[in-house]
Amino acid sequence: MSTIKLIPFSGVRENGKNMYVVEVDNDIFVLDCGLKYPENELLGIDIVIPDFTYLIENADRVAGVFLTHGHADAIGALPYLVSEVQVPVFGTELTIELAKLSVKNNEESKKFKDFHIIDEHAEIDFGSAVISFFRTTHTIPDSVGISLKTDEGNIVYTGDFKFDPTAIPMYSTSYRRLGEIGGEGVLALLSSSSNAENAAQVAGEREIADEVFDTIKYWDGRIIVACVASNLQRVQQVLNAAQKADRKVVLTGQDLERIIRTAMRLDKLEVPEDLFITLKEMKKYKPEELIVLETGRMGEPIKSLQKMANGSHRNVKIENGDLVYITTTPTIAMETTVAKTEDMIYRAGGIVKNISENLRVSGHANPKDLQMMIDFMSPQYFIPVQGEYRQLAAHADLAHELGIPYKKIFITGRGDVLEYKNKHMSAAGSEPADNVMIDGIGVGDIGNIVLRDRKVLSEDGIFVVVVTIDRKTKKIVSTPQITSRGFVYVKASRDLIKESGDITSEIVEKHLHSDDFEWSKLKQDIRDRLSRYLFEQTKRRPVILPVIMEANQRRGRRKSQ
Repeated sequence: MSTIKLIPFSGVRENGKNMYVVEVDNDIFVLDCGLKYPENELLGIDIVIPDFTYLIENADRVAGVFLTHGHADAIGALPYLVSEVQVPVFGTELTIELAKLSVKNNEESKKFKDFHIIDEHAEIDFGSAVISFFRTTHTIPDSVGISLKTDEGNIVYTGDFKFDPTAIPMYSTSYRRLGEIGGEGVLALLSSSSNAENAAQVAGEREIADEVFDTIKYWDGRIIVACVASNLQRVQQVLNAAQKADRKVVLTGQDLERIIRTAMRLDKLEVPEDLFITLKEMKKYKPEELIVLETGRMGEPIKSLQKMANGSHRNVKIENGDLVYITTTPTIAMETTVAKTEDMIYRAGGIVKNISENLRVSGHANPKDLQMMIDFMSPQYFIPVQGEYRQLAAHADLAHELGIPYKKIFITGRGDVLEYKNKHMSAAGSEPADNVMIDGIGVGDIGNIVLRDRKVLSEDGIFVVVVTIDRKTKKIVSTPQITSRGFVYVKASRDLIKESGDITSEIVEKHLHSDDFEWSKLKQDIRDRLSRYLFEQTKRRPVILPVIMEANQRRGRRKSQ
């Protein structure tokens, strides 16, 4: 009889950053290793990755990392994990190639080579569990779900998926395999919840392809298509439409070109001969003969569209008669940015069309699809994953409608441990699972205090006070010099600055004549008094930075901040 633990280290109560751990006896299996791009409040943060503390502490027990598909929310954090824990990585051909690109681009992980290519027919026996895979439909080829066959039953992780009978073979779901896994008996199902609360019917990919072609065919001018780099299915539809409409395609954005070249090499993307032209060759063609395919940095095209609209893009400028065709559905967090971008495009003389105006477009399962997956698997226990809390709760309700008792449905938080022991699953504590923030080359060195200071700086600015003192004579050598950035305009706030200088001088004089002079107490008193005064006068709380310099004739000056 096996002891089984399920631990979602990320990807629950949030969008992206998927990483789930299944422990069977002494072996640890890691399912996906993704990142997410930060929300607006994470000022200056580039990406957010899972907390690997538990895996690092138990590195000798990790059997492998198993990837479902090649999007950043499934493979993006892999470079940071394999730089800490040397474990084999398993995935389909395209997924592994994209994972290699990600790993090679990181200085700490670029020497990692332990990759293994699998397909839907592969079975890997680790003794405690047999790992197998099933083909799923998503917006990128070679997407799979993962099944861990244990003595207690199968543990199934769906990854991102949807059901679409019109999908071409490269993107089709293996329904037969789903039936086989469900027939063997499923102990627990971990299923994606990204679309669980939206009952609207998602358009089939054939219908989307027709919409893309119609848009491209009937436009008389140049078309700029904004597309997420890793949505290869949408890229394929745009390329097919370009060929039928007798247009040439120009690629902008390094992410897109790198992904397309990789997919072409693996025959995961069909590109008609002579379809692509270079940026330099654009001048040889009329506007109605061109499509500019733009993805922007990190696969986000919206900022690049803004640069095109205001004329700061280094290659393309939006002109009168251009159609900007946005073929990706923005997240809720991006809706305001997209609206502003559209306004900028119209000001530049362009026209905007969103693919979502006519169709409900998504690469994720709608409620009916989610219930169909549950029906295939008939699990004893159900764990909704991949989504905000409201989406997990909606998915739990869908499972309950199919007869799964709520007591056998677990809505987890990051790091929560579920343990199956003696034929019963229950909560069993938690493990560290904080967000790890990447800022430049720094990994995890930005915490809540730094983010709080950045937030204050962005809202209320900084107030710097510089004073030079002589402790031997117990005098202030030079009166306080005050500089402000992002708080008040110094020349227009002379009374405020003068009073702040007087307060600082008073505090410094008091400490100089004190018998227990301490640098830290002096600086803290200055911060406290100035903070109260400035808030009384302005109702704002800037970051206050006292700089105390000590004059000494023989040794020069010593500075304390």
